[in-house]
Amino acid sequence: MKHYLLAAAICGLTACGGSDSSPETPTTPPAPAPELTVSQCYVVDTSMGEFTLGIDNTHMPITAANFSRYVADKFYDGTLFHRVANNFVNQGGGFTTGLNAKTTFDPIKNESSVGLKNDRGTIAMARTQISDSATSQFFINIHDNDNLNYPSQGGYAVFGKVVAGMEVVDIMNAVNTTSVQKNGVTFTHVPVEEIVINSITEANCPG
Repeated sequence: MKHYLLAAAICGLTACGGSDSSPETPTTPPAPAPELTVSQCYVVDTSMGEFTLGIDNTHMPITAANFSRYVADKFYDGTLFHRVANNFVNQGGGFTTGLNAKTTFDPIKNESSVGLKNDRGTIAMARTQISDSATSQFFINIHDNDNLNYPSQGGYAVFGKVVAGMEVVDIMNAVNTTSVQKNGVTFTHVPVEEIVINSITEANCPG
């Protein structure tokens, strides 16, 4: 079983390797990050209430199409928010009750280099330590998680944001959690009472 995670930063605030005496070389300033745009919306109905996601098909075509494919297949119906890390993220979309993993489509390319930021309320793809390994699992950022932005750790691809119902996401983030052993894997920050995604359906975007 692949264990999808948000990898911890290794080098902290200082650069890894190199020398202070190395000559400086001219660098090209990075292109400014694009503004996240909302192309289509989805209502996420959970056991704790509803919220609405706005997805960016313009800047994140691979990632957005991947999410839409899972929604159209009704893959997410009955899956869990299986990881709720307080003041960090709510992660879900890969397991059914009892932490049973669902079979997914093939992994997708990591589009995090586009530059959309893991700011509060944004939705991004969860993955393993391999950059191009995301499948169905996603997470919602509870705070501005700058350490998840490209190029740090390879970056985690943001492809949308919560456009309505963030209060439900915040309430969800405050539930009691525990650690669970399953098939030799330790799952941390697992809600004591399962949070079920009843359905994700396409909807009109809020005006």
